[in-house]
Amino acid sequence: MRYLKYTLLLKLFVIMHYAIGQTPVFVSGSDGYKSYRIPAIVRTPAGDLLAFAEGRVGGSGDFGDIDIVMKRSRDGGKTWSAMQVVANYNDLQAGNPAPVMDLTDPAFPKGRLFLFFNTGNNHEGEVRKGKGLREVWYKTSTDNGATWSEPENITTQVHRPKQPTVNAAYDFAEDWRSYANTPGHALQLTEGKLKGRIYIPANHSAGDPKPKFTDYQAHGFYTDDHGKTFKLSETISVEGGNEATAAELSGGRLLFNARNQKGDVRARIVAISSDGGAKWDTTFFDQNLPDPVCEGSILTIGKSKGNNILAFCNAADTQARDNLTLRISFDDGKTWAKSYPVDKSTAGEKDFTAYSDIVKTGKQAIGVLYERDGYKSIVFKEIRWDAK
Repeated sequence: MRYLKYTLLLKLFVIMHYAIGQTPVFVSGSDGYKSYRIPAIVRTPAGDLLAFAEGRVGGSGDFGDIDIVMKRSRDGGKTWSAMQVVANYNDLQAGNPAPVMDLTDPAFPKGRLFLFFNTGNNHEGEVRKGKGLREVWYKTSTDNGATWSEPENITTQVHRPKQPTVNAAYDFAEDWRSYANTPGHALQLTEGKLKGRIYIPANHSAGDPKPKFTDYQAHGFYTDDHGKTFKLSETISVEGGNEATAAELSGGRLLFNARNQKGDVRARIVAISSDGGAKWDTTFFDQNLPDPVCEGSILTIGKSKGNNILAFCNAADTQARDNLTLRISFDDGKTWAKSYPVDKSTAGEKDFTAYSDIVKTGKQAIGVLYERDGYKSIVFKEIRWDAK
């Protein structure tokens, strides 16, 4: 009997530990959408948190009538505003919201918010076969997300589709098909000779589908003139590179971190760049970052002894989308000294914690916006981390 009571108390403690500070932001079945997926979050100079997601009208599938929606918190994530639709593509797909603040444009001294996103006119599997098109767009806001500009199509600058019957300009020999920019925040470099560069991690498939998703590879694109023009990075060499995230390293360098769609190595693909993400000096699997073939999010949050402090969040499990974990590195991502559990199933529930995005909410605080409990909701939780 004592053992049974101890077990029940332990289970109750685990449930309460993971539930503390957790606030629902988007709840599937509410506000006209059957499902919400793909969280992204950014903090404005005024201190507001802006949470983005895909609002999926018909269900949880990746294709269909999908809008990009947003909510705002003015109190650090405790409460959230009514929902705002910020991008749509009629009854087709608008997705993969990637927000970033441009804080270096002299034309906008209070900052300008960019939202990069993709549209699609068919299921990813069909687009991968050449039977559909993904395009790349961005919108901007000069009032911290209250109002938005008309969308700008930058597909010819950052994508390489071969769809000349759709658009004569879409006639690239590379024949990129599936395409997705990062699901989560993009970034702006804050130091070095490339200070001000806005960088968006992405991925594509090229040519006909190949076994084990080896037609996929990751890449990035960037602008050095506040969105007037964009350039493509060198493609990451690892076949199977998919959904990606990136963070600034010390000296204006860049760390790129991607999902391995092949699934043969259940760890994150990492590439390091000394030229702000245009080319790659080295690429490797970080075995300290286990991954079940899912999305992850990385963010620069400070400095320590000349190195950048990084935060990384993902489902830290090699088999299941579960065990969402926040890690802290004090040495530019070489090692991960601190680890903090965010949320975890208590009975092995399927897809209990999946996609997430992170934002700095205080000197030693990280806000985590993540999919929970089989995609029933997207919730927000703040994690306090300890300095070394």
